[in-house]
Amino acid sequence: MNFSFLAKAPVLPALLVVMAGSFLASCSSLPSSGANTERVTKVETSSALPIQVVDIDDATARRVYAAEKRIRFADVFGAEKNLGYRVGAGDVLEVSIWEAPPATLFGATVLDPRMGAATTRVTTFPEQMVAHEGTINIPFAGMVPAAGKSPQQVEAEIARRLQGKANQPQVLVRVTRNATSNVTVVGEVSQSVRMPLTAKGERLLDAVAAAGGVRQPVGKMTLQVTRGEVVQAMALDTVIQDPKQNIVLQPGDVVTALFQPLSFTVLGATGKNEELPFEAQGITLAQALARSGGLQDQRADAQGVFIFRYEEPLVLGVAGENKPMTLDGKVPVIYRVDLKDPRSFFVAQGFPIRNKDVMYVANAPAAELQKFLNILTSIAFSAQGLGAIGR
Repeated sequence: MNFSFLAKAPVLPALLVVMAGSFLASCSSLPSSGANTERVTKVETSSALPIQVVDIDDATARRVYAAEKRIRFADVFGAEKNLGYRVGAGDVLEVSIWEAPPATLFGATVLDPRMGAATTRVTTFPEQMVAHEGTINIPFAGMVPAAGKSPQQVEAEIARRLQGKANQPQVLVRVTRNATSNVTVVGEVSQSVRMPLTAKGERLLDAVAAAGGVRQPVGKMTLQVTRGEVVQAMALDTVIQDPKQNIVLQPGDVVTALFQPLSFTVLGATGKNEELPFEAQGITLAQALARSGGLQDQRADAQGVFIFRYEEPLVLGVAGENKPMTLDGKVPVIYRVDLKDPRSFFVAQGFPIRNKDVMYVANAPAAELQKFLNILTSIAFSAQGLGAIGR
């Protein structure tokens, strides 16, 4: 094929202009790791997928941090006081009654020969299980309510009912089998157990210790407490460091030790693009940027650092209302931080990263221009080479 026409002076510049124009008209065809800052911020006004873009300032960081604090054990379960042991349906009790002589209400008596004839007389009834209705049956006292009461309260109730029937009755109630006042500990522990609760008022870390401790590193463990229909989880590290979170357990609680490695994904103009794990206690945006290798000087737009997250509407306040929600009631949101503002580094130290967050750093406009100039230069050299061949 004859390329001699390329040697004509007017043709080569015209060819370069045409090819450069085609690239300028389709800059989106340039290779890129993702959308630029302008494209991301325009998502909020997109009719197809309107996603809210929120600038990370001090007020935003405080709202997100406050939401993190609301999920702590002390706030969810409250500072419940230890109510002591309470009898429940299914517990097995042993009841003993003492009478002062000479009166004897109960026929079966046991005398202590060391105390002489004037000793008190004791009657011990066979063990009996607290009925489904929460009562036990005591002769001459009838059906005595026991469920929900302490053994001392049951003793006082039986003694009250025997007044005028027995001579100075004294009652002792002993729990021989605790079937209801227990806490179940399962998960990543040395041994799953049902820990009985006592009047001491066992706490969350007592249950972990009773199960032999956790099998994974403490920093990567999460404790989940299930109480009735309330389920809440918190990092084990936080429970250890904050005594308020070491809550008093209640009968029926289920403590689950979870090993769930948390992670976030980093993409774009950073030192590394990968999924990065972090501790159960959590990390901040500043720590996340450091673990991702920081921003690349030659590519990154310091004003285009974004966090893609499914957020609770309560965190966004009024701005989160009437926004598209996921099936679990969360709102997709894009948080943006401007690292060219020195104050943003203080804000980044208080903004928490959550599990499954996606951090994206956009390319700077100058980086896109440099790509275009490199392609244009390559085209120019290619055209010159073709002209040389035509000569």
